[in-house]
Amino acid sequence: MFIIDRFEGKWAVIEYGDVTFNMPREVLPEGAKEGDVLSINIEVDKKTTEEQSGKIDKLIDDLFD
Repeated sequence: MFIIDRFEGKWAVIEYGDVTFNMPREVLPEGAKEGDVLSINIEVDKKTTEEQSGKIDKLIDDLFD
């Protein structure tokens, strides 16, 4: 369970069990407030990952050619 503990400027302090971490406030849903429980779904964007990998490969090739 992810709970918004508090806001510190542009950051939301999130509690996850015994751990706290900061998350940019701008990624939270509009109207999110202290005490709200967040539902988070994280997935890998394979297409964008492949595009990024291609860009890095090209930079490496350009650097060593």
